[in-house]
Amino acid sequence: MATAASVTSLVDEVNCPICQGTLKEPVTIDCGHNFCRGCLTRYCEIPAPESEESLTCPLCKEPFRPGGFRPNWQLANVVENIEHLQLVSTLGPGDEDICSEHREKVYFFCEDDEAHLCVVCREAGEHGTHTVRFLEDAAGPYREQIHKCLMNLRKEREEIQEIQSRESKRIQVLLTQVATKRQQVISEFAHLSRFLEEQQGILLTQLERLDGDILKQQEELEFLVSGEICRFSALIEELEEKNERPARELLTDIRSTLIRCETRKCRKPEAVSPELGQRIRDFPQQALPLQREMKKFLEKLCFELDYEPAHISLDPQTSHPKLLLSENHRRARFSYKWQNSPDNPQRFDRATCVLAHSGFTGGRHSWVVGVDLTHGGSCTLGVVSEEVRRKGELRLRPEEGVWAVRLAWGFISALGSFPTRLALEEQPRKVRVSLDYEVGWVTFANAVTQEHIYTFTASFTRGVFPFFGLWGRGSSFSLDC
Repeated sequence: MATAASVTSLVDEVNCPICQGTLKEPVTIDCGHNFCRGCLTRYCEIPAPESEESLTCPLCKEPFRPGGFRPNWQLANVVENIEHLQLVSTLGPGDEDICSEHREKVYFFCEDDEAHLCVVCREAGEHGTHTVRFLEDAAGPYREQIHKCLMNLRKEREEIQEIQSRESKRIQVLLTQVATKRQQVISEFAHLSRFLEEQQGILLTQLERLDGDILKQQEELEFLVSGEICRFSALIEELEEKNERPARELLTDIRSTLIRCETRKCRKPEAVSPELGQRIRDFPQQALPLQREMKKFLEKLCFELDYEPAHISLDPQTSHPKLLLSENHRRARFSYKWQNSPDNPQRFDRATCVLAHSGFTGGRHSWVVGVDLTHGGSCTLGVVSEEVRRKGELRLRPEEGVWAVRLAWGFISALGSFPTRLALEEQPRKVRVSLDYEVGWVTFANAVTQEHIYTFTASFTRGVFPFFGLWGRGSSFSLDC
């Protein structure tokens, strides 16, 4: 709180140079000095000396225009605050309810001016037409408004805290999933690394054997070729020698010599035997186990990094009478003919839908649905809350506990609060539905091209069931293993 000395110092700064009192309705003239409006008005009414053609400032004697007063609202606020501080500095304990102007106790509140009034203030003409109440009476409605505001603010704060808690749990679930995936990747690649080392050893051993067999055949070839070359060299030498002899010696046994040379068959050796050549050509077949193992590894890794495959079947107790289920409860077809199905609390009686036999209360699950709309109709896929409405009209939207998409001939829609038609590269024939219960994601994708279709975000607190619906002659769906 300001001391009396500091308040006095401030009061001296806001005095009027004419009346020497605190400024009342301060105005500013051309030179920048401030005066009370009343004081300056009376000063302007005093006749000026004949030697002066215009009015001059009482302080600096600079000329100013009589009509050029400018209200100084900022200074007026400063003066009001100083007067309040001056009053507070002179009050003792328990005097806070004293009127600063009349030194009377404050009993009333003016609704129009939002001002505290004493008896004298109330009787003044300034508040005669205003709504004036006793302090407690005036405070009552405001207390009710404050109470309502507090309730709304506390409710909104609780909602924000709930969102924070839910999203924090969702983030922790995602972090746990990432950590699990990291360990899965490390484990699977370690297994793959060991397998690749084994396969590398097997293939290199086979290649070394081929290399040895090729070198062996090379030695056999060189031995055979060397023998043939020696025999042919001996014949050539014999004929050359025969040709150099005199005619009598040349003709001796000439026919026998020629017959022996002409009938000599040349054994043409092969560098690589057909059997060895076939082994070399068949060597890529030795990598087929590696190819199969790599495919198996990738499929297993994708499954483990994605969702756990859910082996589901349809629940005939929930099926609408217009749906024909197969004997293994993995296929459904729409029919306009009603089946003789007994009525029970679980069965849909208006919506042509059916649920899976088992639901989920946690985990990450995925299932593939083959959709056949060749002859028209539509198919609805997704998940529903275990408390979904079974009797009467069912509104397919998240507010009713349904998170689904609808496929029809030529288009697909996400059934949100308002249906949204989706733009896809191609109409899916197989749809993968994936549920992440803890995170609250329901994701749809083309199971063939892996194109993403749509993702719902929800907050699950109860069990959810895979959900299927059909409408139109010829429409059907099947659950892929």
